[in-house]
Amino acid sequence: MTKIKSLADLKAMKQSIQDKIDTRQKGNAEGLAHVKVAMATCGIAAGAKQVMDYMMVETEKRGMDVVFTQTGCMGYCHAEPTIEVTLPGKEPIVFGYVDLKKADEIIEKYIRDGELVDGIIPVNYQTINK
Repeated sequence: MTKIKSLADLKAMKQSIQDKIDTRQKGNAEGLAHVKVAMATCGIAAGAKQVMDYMMVETEKRGMDVVFTQTGCMGYCHAEPTIEVTLPGKEPIVFGYVDLKKADEIIEKYIRDGELVDGIIPVNYQTINK
């Protein structure tokens, strides 16, 4: 964290934090990657909070604009922690058994480069089309 040496520094920090909060509350802002972390009881018990914290810090360190949100159960309790990643213009992909090593791989290969990595959970439901 940067040191605050003046009122201008404090105002700049406040604005930066407020911008991040606004983006997070809007959900998937145009043109940004969006990561949803399943934070139901099973996800939290399996380490989802640590995964989310790690990914937020690492993407910021690497200068990547990514929106993070928490969600409830995604129905993949057997594969927790689970995350859903939506890249701009692409369909969402759910990754299971995400530990810190897998989170780093998802950041570097999938979010940054669009390269698929192991750990994708196939969709186990169908939508109803009218």
